[in-house]
Amino acid sequence: MANQNVASSSEMKLGNGCVTISMNKLQRLNEIHNIGGGGGGGDGDGRTGTGTRMSSWVESMRASSPPRSNNKTITTATTNNNNPASVSQTQNHNQNSWIASHPSALTMFEEIKNASKGKQIVMFLDYDGTLSPIVEDPDRAFMSDKMRFAVKTVARYFPTAIVSGRCRDKVYDFVKLPELYYAGSHGMDIKGPTKITKQKKIKNAVMYQPAAEFSPMIDEVYTILVEETKSIPGVRVEHNKFCLSVHFRCVDENNWDALADQVKVVLTEYPKLKLTQGRKVLEIRPTIKWDKGKALEFLLESLGYPNANQVLPLYIGDDQTDEDAFKVLRDRGQGFGILVSKFPKETNATYSLQEPSEVKDFLRELAKWKRVFMRRDGR
Repeated sequence: MANQNVASSSEMKLGNGCVTISMNKLQRLNEIHNIGGGGGGGDGDGRTGTGTRMSSWVESMRASSPPRSNNKTITTATTNNNNPASVSQTQNHNQNSWIASHPSALTMFEEIKNASKGKQIVMFLDYDGTLSPIVEDPDRAFMSDKMRFAVKTVARYFPTAIVSGRCRDKVYDFVKLPELYYAGSHGMDIKGPTKITKQKKIKNAVMYQPAAEFSPMIDEVYTILVEETKSIPGVRVEHNKFCLSVHFRCVDENNWDALADQVKVVLTEYPKLKLTQGRKVLEIRPTIKWDKGKALEFLLESLGYPNANQVLPLYIGDDQTDEDAFKVLRDRGQGFGILVSKFPKETNATYSLQEPSEVKDFLRELAKWKRVFMRRDGR
């Protein structure tokens, strides 16, 4: 007689350990995957999304992933008279119009200086695409020594925080500046500086992890996603402690629908997690009301600047997730958001910078101005 004691769970490896996943959950995932086709939006049953819904999701992936350079004239789009030159002129007009609405922070530096009179500047910086270039391998997103020195110099004069979707420890390994605040996992893992500088006013170390209870779930989903997406060349699933990043920068665009399908299939079993998008990356986060904007507010309060009259926050970022912080600043009528982008896009930021090299120039200019100001003031 066959053994009726069927195993109720299965173990999947995660790093040096393993994660236990119920057999029922694995079976449901397999059933949903088979119904959805696993290949990108076939005739689903509504749980994974129909072909139309998946197509819409892939279009959204394209929209959130602009090309790397705007040096090439796009000629695939056409106007009514099918004239590529007219398309180019329209694009130039749109670019100039956007720049007029979101002028360069370098050009508007005097305005930023004037707004800071009588206030403490607090600097918030995204990492990828802001302090480092966007690269194909996320493990090689190194910042230059010149950029590191610029950040270090700014931190001498202003409280400075790195706010990233990356794991906090990983961001620290890239930046290597102990005098900064670090907010990893889209602000869900915050830690204050381990090195005190003159302008720091915090007596107790800042430490906050609003999504700590989701850690086992994130581990579990990471293990499943690595297994479920391994058949798609170029996919990279990154574990960021309290969130996950599914990088598709190296994935053939013809496979984007398959990838979106696979990720959404897995998440049907995890209603407490949500899916958002960045620059050629799908972000999986807990559904708690916490984001980079909330992290910004938390850090300002921790620094002792809850009053808008006392502080001028400057937030520089390039990603869709940075819009939460830009919106907070705009809604509060406090400080300035600065978007790093070569391309026009909807944003709550006030100013813009085109690339990390301009971010470095802006940080240098800010530190230089403060240094000269302090010397004149006899400090």
